[in-house]
Parts: sequence; structure tokens; C-alpha cells
Amino acid sequence: MNDTIPEKTKLSWWQRLTGGLKRTSSSLGSAVADLVTKRKLDRAMLEDIEDVLLRADLGTEVAARISAAVGVGRYDKTITADEVKTVVATEVEKVLAPVAKPLVIGDTQKPFVILVVGVNGSGKTTTIGKLAAKLSAEGRKVMLAAGDTFRAAAIEQLKIWGERTKSPVIAGAQGSDSASLAFNALSAARDGKIDVLLVDTAGRLQNKAELMNELEKIVRVLKKVDASAPHAVLLVLDATVGQNALSQVEAFHRTAGVTGLVMTKLDGTARGGILVALAERHKLPVHFIGVGEGIDDLAPFTARDFAQAIAGIE
Repeated sequence: MNDTIPEKTKLSWWQRLTGGLKRTSSSLGSAVADLVTKRKLDRAMLEDIEDVLLRADLGTEVAARISAAVGVGRYDKTITADEVKTVVATEVEKVLAPVAKPLVIGDTQKPFVILVVGVNGSGKTTTIGKLAAKLSAEGRKVMLAAGDTFRAAAIEQLKIWGERTKSPVIAGAQGSDSASLAFNALSAARDGKIDVLLVDTAGRLQNKAELMNELEKIVRVLKKVDASAPHAVLLVLDATVGQNALSQVEAFHRTAGVTGLVMTKLDGTARGGILVALAERHKLPVHFIGVGEGIDDLAPFTARDFAQAIAGIE
């Protein structure tokens, strides 16, 4: 074997991705296999296939489109599970290809400010840590701002990531004003010639209005230091919440002007199709997906890999 190192890395990510999406692809695959065995394709089977796709949270528009594509030229013929999987992968890739975009860090803005938003438990702080590790490995000077001042655990977690990635962390006391902290962090990042500033934010949804007001205030205050900031607003979504992710995108997009998505915990759910429904409805760029807790389990999003993994094509 004369594998190059990048190929090995790619392979291990592919293994993690297919492994992570196994719950989604198995539930889809086994349900489809049960349907197509010993039956010829008819209207009833297409409706059953559409139901299977809906249960994987692919969304009504995409599920209808895939079942229609399965039916083309195949009526009254026997059809294999692999044929259905191929159609699923092809149609899902069509939806995902336009949104699979890398996070581009502009060189003209210094520091490049990334505001990270999302509900508590979505994996926001861990995602910031993993991004800090990636950006540092690329040779960028990174600073972290512990803007989730509501939770002491989030502040501590960010400090640990700061130590791991050798990135300075700007933090205040629990309960301190998050907008002031963001202001101080951006000022310090400017003075310290930092390349990228990652700002954590609170994610409690008990009182949506209060949370959203706080986010609006952070954005306003950042603009006082740099009128073009924040340069990216990443919404971190937990795949296990399924359909609830759609309303989270709406709420955060309205308030903070989300520019891109990060989907975490795809390995913890059979509803990985929610990413497809999000792409279909909101058309927002998907920059990264996460399939585990490890530092390398956050990777740039690629439409073809995801489409094949979700369809269960090995």
C-alpha cells in the first residue's frame, strides 16, 4: 500500500462520517429494503418510500422529490434497495451542493470576528474550541471571548480550550455583561494583532426575548469597534433536535444575521436528514459538521460525502 497521508486522513474522516450517520442510514436502508423486497414499484410503494424519508427528517419537499425520482421509468418493475439508495444520494447531493461552502477567513479584516450562536447544549463552546485548534494549526493567531457569561461552566470550558490551543481568552466574572466583554475582547484582539476572534454567546432559550436582545446588543457593540464586525455569524445546531432546528435557524437568523451553519452530534441521531431539510428551506451555507467529541471530529462539509453516507452507500 502506498497511501499518501492525506488519503489516510480522508479515509478516517469518511469512516467517522459513515459511522456517525449509521443510525440515519440504517433506519433509512432497512426500511427501504423491507419495502422493495418481492414487490413491483407502484404508487403505494412510492408513498411508503416518501414516509420513510420523512421519518429521517429530510423534509416534505425533498422527500416528495426523491420518491418522484425513484418512480421515473420504474413503474411495474422490480426495484432493488441499492437503486433507491443511489437515487436518494443523487437527489440529496443536489440539495446540499449549493450550500456546502468553506468558511472563508478574510485577510483584509484583522481581527476577523466570528460570533458563535446557538442554544445551550448544541455544542457551541466545544465547536469554538475545535475551530480554534483548526485555525491555530493553519498558523493564525486566535483569541477566544467567553461571552456566555451566564454559565460558569462555559467560561471554564473556554479557558481549557484556550490552554489547549495556546489561544488567549478574554473572560469576565459569571453574570457580567456579555456586550462589554465582547467590546473589550475586540479591542484587545486589535491591540494584540490577533487574526481571528471567536466570540461565545449565551444560548438559554427560557426567555427568548432577553437572549435575543442580548445578542443584538453584542452585535451593536462590536460594530462600535469595527463597523464591519462581526464578519461571520455561525449558528451551531444539534442534529438530535430534529425539526426544532428549523425554528432555531429562523430565530437566530432574524436576530444575529446568521451567515453559516455548523451541525453537531450527527452521530447521536437517526434524524441526520434534518440537515437536508435546513438546506432546502434556508439555503444558508453549511461550513462544518461534527460526528463526535474528538478535536478532529469537526470537518468541512462536503455534499457528496454526506449524501452518500446518509443513503448508506459504502
